[in-house]
Amino acid sequence: MKKLIFLLLTAVLVVAACSSKDVSKEKPSSNVEVNKEGFPIVDKEIELSLMAPGTGLAEWKDMSTLQEYSKMTNINFKYETPPMSDFKTKLNLAFASGDVADIIYGAGTSDFTPAMEVDYGKQGVLLPLEELIEEYAPNIKKMLEENPDVKKSITTVDGHIYSLPRVSIGPTSSWYRGPLWYNGQWLDALGIKELPKTTDELFELLKRFKIEDPNGNGKADEIPLIDVKMDSTRPWLLGAFGIKEWGIEEVNGKVRYAPMTENYKEYLTYMNKLYEEKLLDPETFSQSDEQKKAKGQENRVGLFPDYYSFFTTGETEEKAMNNPMFYPLTSSISEEAVIPRSTAIQRGTFSITSNNPNPEASIRWVDYFYSKEGYEFLNMGPEGHLWEWADKEGGKRVKLDIPEGFKSAEDYRGTLTPDYGISPPSLSGPIEGNEPTDFDNFIESETNDKIEPFAKVPYPLVYLTQEEQQQANTIEVDLQSYVEQMEAKFITGVEPLSNWDKYVKTIENMNIEQYVQIYQDAYDRWAES
Repeated sequence: MKKLIFLLLTAVLVVAACSSKDVSKEKPSSNVEVNKEGFPIVDKEIELSLMAPGTGLAEWKDMSTLQEYSKMTNINFKYETPPMSDFKTKLNLAFASGDVADIIYGAGTSDFTPAMEVDYGKQGVLLPLEELIEEYAPNIKKMLEENPDVKKSITTVDGHIYSLPRVSIGPTSSWYRGPLWYNGQWLDALGIKELPKTTDELFELLKRFKIEDPNGNGKADEIPLIDVKMDSTRPWLLGAFGIKEWGIEEVNGKVRYAPMTENYKEYLTYMNKLYEEKLLDPETFSQSDEQKKAKGQENRVGLFPDYYSFFTTGETEEKAMNNPMFYPLTSSISEEAVIPRSTAIQRGTFSITSNNPNPEASIRWVDYFYSKEGYEFLNMGPEGHLWEWADKEGGKRVKLDIPEGFKSAEDYRGTLTPDYGISPPSLSGPIEGNEPTDFDNFIESETNDKIEPFAKVPYPLVYLTQEEQQQANTIEVDLQSYVEQMEAKFITGVEPLSNWDKYVKTIENMNIEQYVQIYQDAYDRWAES
């Protein structure tokens, strides 16, 4: 009997030991030899699995860019591309089941969070990439050496890189959100020659938008300022009050929670004034983006956010060049104009899992897209679809007409390449050989004048430890919900600003001191690394 019990206990211990093994040690292996330079990457064809968010414009197996790249590399894929709206759920289910694809591609931090990188990296589900980069990825290695902030921003607290970024360069890479745009037709109708540069000047212009019938239809239907829940307008107006981010931000090395500062109170006071004067759309906190755009296409809005102004107005690019970009403002409490700047780094765009039998081939496969030639191929696809060579030696391309049935070249491009609507791993930038359009030049000029001189990164990309992340998550759930609700109440006057001290006290009781300290510690680690 004792012998039987001993054998049973031994069996249990063996099973427990096997189940607790580091997943990375269970990684499948492959004997395929990988060529360190040139194409093909492997001499004998291999197949891997890849999971990515799909835009629904085309099946990835039918995209000419991926088809051509498979021929170049000898690497084929089984694609799993659930719709973007379902991707996060599908990815979490894949991790939970252990049946996760060999490669996670184009996810981005909203679906594949930094916390997931840290957690699954520690578990061994994600492979550390730094040694693979050193040996097999010269383009990525070069990018990290030339951009130390990128390396700091993708290296987790345990010193490993578990996911590669998309790094952007070019005129719009500094954009934190789509900018604010003025309705140029209205400015012309009112004879406005110089844009507002202070909050008082903006207030006066919005009043004129309201009462002087700038759309000329004889109706009092003008909406001076419009947004959806303030999500796109907020960053640009907060800057007028010395705030770069609606949450955690860093100021001269010190981290603070902006929504409890006196600066934020001044912002709320100003926005409440706009609301009471009917200068801010009364439907701001209830309407959809589609409703906002419909008002824009009726020529009813004066100042509005969007990536490009014609997305809201429905105008042509040529006419949209008459819509100037918002000029950063100063106020009575902030004499220096400031706006938030993007880090131009999107994390979580490429990871190799422990199920992958060919990590060396996988890192070489993605490395090409961090070269100039590789990014241009990823962005525009192979010759004969969107473009063809006009002068190959001189690097000059000519654009081709898009097939019938497509509204725009962008819609067509989305059927050719995965570099559409998601964040694929790459070092992106302007495409050489394409002559910039007048609209391209307009965007670059506006950015250089109205964003570059004033933009500052609110807070760098950092990683938290697992303990820090758990603590932050616990605090954030109620904190963010409360601050969001109170912003709407303060602006619309449902909650009087005389209750400001009560609001701040409520935040203090949500462990805000601990929350700020977590991000101060993370910032200090980042700064010292």
